[in-house]
Amino acid sequence: MPGAGRAAGVSRLRPQPSEEPPAQEDLLLAGAYVSDAQYNRNVPFETSPRAIRLYYFYNHWTMQVAIYFFICVDLSLALFEEPALFPLPFLATSIAEVLCLTAFFGRLVHFAKVTPQMVFWKDTKNICIMVTIVLTLIDLIIYGSLEAVNIHSVRWSRALRPVFLINFPESRQIRRTFRSIRNTLPDILYVFLLFMFSVLIFSLMALKLFGDRGLQTVEGLPYFTNMLEIAFELYVLVTTANSPDVMMPAYNFNWWYSLYFITYIIINTYIFMSVFLAVVYNNYRKHLKNEIRKLAYLKRHKMIEAFNILKVKVGTEFVVTEAQWKRLARIVMPHISSPHLELLLRISDEGQKGHVDKMNFLRLADLLNIQVVTINIKRHPLEKWMPWVYQSSASLLVQRMVRHRIFVWVYDVIILINAIFIALDEKNPFISYAEWLFLSLYIIEILLKLYTYEPRAYFGKKQFWNWFDTLIVVTALVVTVASTTIRSARKYNSQQILDIVLILRILRLLRIIVSIQRFRLIVTTLINIGPTILTFGGLVLVVYYVFAIIGMEAFHGKVRFFDPNFTTPDALVCGNPALKDSAFARDRYCKNNFNDLASSFIVLMELTVVNQWHILAGGFALVTHQAAKLYFITFHVVVVILIVNIFIAFILEAFFVAYSLEKSEVETAIEKKIQELGVGIQEEEMQDGKLVDNMDTKDSGFSGDDGDNKGKALKGLYFRIASKKYRTVDALLQQMFESEIAPEDEGPSLDEILNFSPGDIYPKNPNFENSA
Repeated sequence: MPGAGRAAGVSRLRPQPSEEPPAQEDLLLAGAYVSDAQYNRNVPFETSPRAIRLYYFYNHWTMQVAIYFFICVDLSLALFEEPALFPLPFLATSIAEVLCLTAFFGRLVHFAKVTPQMVFWKDTKNICIMVTIVLTLIDLIIYGSLEAVNIHSVRWSRALRPVFLINFPESRQIRRTFRSIRNTLPDILYVFLLFMFSVLIFSLMALKLFGDRGLQTVEGLPYFTNMLEIAFELYVLVTTANSPDVMMPAYNFNWWYSLYFITYIIINTYIFMSVFLAVVYNNYRKHLKNEIRKLAYLKRHKMIEAFNILKVKVGTEFVVTEAQWKRLARIVMPHISSPHLELLLRISDEGQKGHVDKMNFLRLADLLNIQVVTINIKRHPLEKWMPWVYQSSASLLVQRMVRHRIFVWVYDVIILINAIFIALDEKNPFISYAEWLFLSLYIIEILLKLYTYEPRAYFGKKQFWNWFDTLIVVTALVVTVASTTIRSARKYNSQQILDIVLILRILRLLRIIVSIQRFRLIVTTLINIGPTILTFGGLVLVVYYVFAIIGMEAFHGKVRFFDPNFTTPDALVCGNPALKDSAFARDRYCKNNFNDLASSFIVLMELTVVNQWHILAGGFALVTHQAAKLYFITFHVVVVILIVNIFIAFILEAFFVAYSLEKSEVETAIEKKIQELGVGIQEEEMQDGKLVDNMDTKDSGFSGDDGDNKGKALKGLYFRIASKKYRTVDALLQQMFESEIAPEDEGPSLDEILNFSPGDIYPKNPNFENSA
């Protein structure tokens, strides 16, 4: 099959006889470079045959899954250690932790075997992992020894466990996020210091204005007489959590004092908080572009290294032969199908000359990153089995009707009417019968589509929306039948089952997402940026875990939760007399405690939302010390001011880029080439079933020439871009930046690339600079 589709009479230049084909070791080395470029890995490795094979094994998916498994086990041990959600003996958790540490050490040793020694020992990540392993073992020994003699101590090393998640090479995305935070800190620090100066100035003003007025809070406490308490209350006011409560004593005394609080809110809440976001966003984009620049040049550097290994001279230029190109692609992607490989070769060998030039070779990593679905279009089964029925005039009329846009509009109206009926009283018999009517209409819609469109194409692996639509309808059928059965039972008393039924029935309205193109566009954009959003999920997990461990060590057992039916004195003060008459106990916040990891995460989530966070901080300060408020202020600064603002900046950049990409239908040069070959199929064509045009062919290879019949060159076998990995913000900007680099430009040296700074001069492109 390979080569069958090349035009007859095209002359080829063969490699000169003096050139010897690369050895298998050279192919493996070139494959390692291409694989690193494909996945944006920046791991310097030894080039000896043994080190290369170890490097392939190091990057194997099973090894990566194994290391993540041990990281998850190590982090989850906090659920079983005191204070535990599911208590286990110390011996069991310590053995599990030692096994995890052994796996981490083994992974580190494996990494040391494939990298140069000087590079390994200069890498901060490796030092952090080793130091953390040693400190954890020391802590285990000390803690275990003290437990043996019934002396309780602090497991301080548990807060270091996220170090393993951050510093292993597989977590480079999370590390890049931490680098972004680290690089942003110097600029945001000056804004934060100015902000704190403003808070202190207003605190001093409040002390002078209200301290000698004899005012009292609602609880009967002195109002604004302590400088530290004033500063804390005003800091809380920036988050608006205690507004307008903190203002009311002064406002009740004289309404003119409200101007003080209004001025404070305008300056510190609206101006300074906006400046925080602006500084974070600006610095995030600046350092992101610097990272992208490094990745782009490193990728070019690795691809040039691979080309130099495999190149042979043909005529006056160096190229990679077709045979070597195929062997290389097979090494990088062992499971690639022959039609997919032939498609990529057709794109790379533009003139069908039997070799790939340097410019096209450098695009190999991008080619391999585009996931392609092979579609073998066949006739509808009914057309095979009953052609006289399927091709009848009535059948063709039904098919035209289903394919028409009016069919979609009709069902859009049906869905909206269904939404109105769901909001009405379901106990009305008319409403109950209407539910069956709507369900019948949805089932008829699915059956008509399956009758019109070839079922295997309609339910393809990547046909998300078709699967989603069918799942909603099938779920609605099951729910309606279950609801009718439950209601007909005389002894029906399960309110929870009824609640589930009602919720699932309402979920039927999600079909609106399928029907309205703009809704689908937004949801698809969110799905495209989903993987990169998970990067910040890992960042938040790390920060939450560290603060949760510290909170459990500092506050566990200080607050206890009692069943609401308990009326004992302890229950009214959350098990701690220090909370008597406090807002914490009065608002029944007893379940907001640090008595286990799950409860700690919930408290931290509440602190992230910031509403009433000052009451939580005040409650734990009462049961420990007023200095405990620093824990909550630090969490607010790190998570709400810093990380949440970076997350907002990231979401803005990601959504603008991905959404504008969807709206303008931007295609890369690679995708355009696929369409030029006549073997590309658009997503909307699959979505609307336009592929099924009674095409029945058995040839699964390339045939014909590259003339005007490109669309017919592929008999029955078509390709569709299933997912575009460059639609993450960093990868998309990297692709934009790469388009600015001339093919003959080999870029700076490796040392210069690694030492790039955001202030360096680099090519500028309107699309890159104004990606949002």
